[in-house]
Amino acid sequence: MPGPLPGRPSDDPHIPVLIDAILRECSPVSGVWLDGTLGAGGYTRALLAAGADRVIGIDRDPLALEMAAGWATDHGDRLRLVAGTFSDLDTLAGEALDGVVLDLGVSSMQLDQAERGFSFQKDGPLDMRMSQSGPSAADLVNTTDESVLADILYHYGEERASRRIAHAIVAARSVEPITTTARLAEIVARCLPRPKPGQSHPATRSFQAIRIAVNTEFSELAEGLAAAERALKPGGLLAVVTFHSLEDRIVKRFFQLASGHEANANRYAPAKADTRARFDLVTRKPVAPDEDEIARNPRARSAKLRVARRTAAPAQAIDPADLGVPQIRPKGRR
Repeated sequence: MPGPLPGRPSDDPHIPVLIDAILRECSPVSGVWLDGTLGAGGYTRALLAAGADRVIGIDRDPLALEMAAGWATDHGDRLRLVAGTFSDLDTLAGEALDGVVLDLGVSSMQLDQAERGFSFQKDGPLDMRMSQSGPSAADLVNTTDESVLADILYHYGEERASRRIAHAIVAARSVEPITTTARLAEIVARCLPRPKPGQSHPATRSFQAIRIAVNTEFSELAEGLAAAERALKPGGLLAVVTFHSLEDRIVKRFFQLASGHEANANRYAPAKADTRARFDLVTRKPVAPDEDEIARNPRARSAKLRVARRTAAPAQAIDPADLGVPQIRPKGRR
């Protein structure tokens, strides 16, 4: 198997998913890039090592920025760290960009800390907040209307037993508030068959759905893609790494619409005012990790990379519904 591409840090304990593929598809890396999901800094350091003149690293998790302070000074004014969400990346960047990279989902450091409450593997407070502020997962499961909770589990986690699980959660919280990951996982597991060897934990889909709801991840993604479109220079590159089918579906749909590859399902529909492509597809199909990367980093197993290049066409507003973002009414939270 070929070794890492030039520019990839070899001493970084955090393994950035599909970084070799990103550097390959975006080569040559130059100019000003923005890493919208800084995390442990794997992508940012790889971009700097590969030739980016400057990188702007954004994260809404205060811990990520705190950890980055230890190595950011090594790069001087080539690196700028910013607290915020990538849905505001154009405003936070404050300048036109040559590239944007987004690594979606939860970072390893968040999953590994039981006190963050993202994982059922270790018991901890039911939190799941990436920003460490605002309503927590405990707030959601203890206050949301049963029907809305079922919708969250179904649309955000593709959980077929969503109504049964939502009913069990409401029954359990009426006895005692649900405040830990272990108790929530136990409630969900009792609603589903015992997993066969090799199958994922029964609570996997429910935890994913609740995490997405707590962090408004789908609306953040839709807004982040639109912000990247506004921020990128003509010729600039947008690289997005997703980790489950729901995220990938939204990114795929965005690139289809923005590149003019949308199927013409209704020939009688009114003509669009501006049909010029705002992006050209660099990867026609998603790039998946090879067996060697999966062996080095099992987290990469479900990852997919899509890359597109910005054209000179004016940016357009995006309706999240057009991207397939599930629309769940917020009024269910009491």
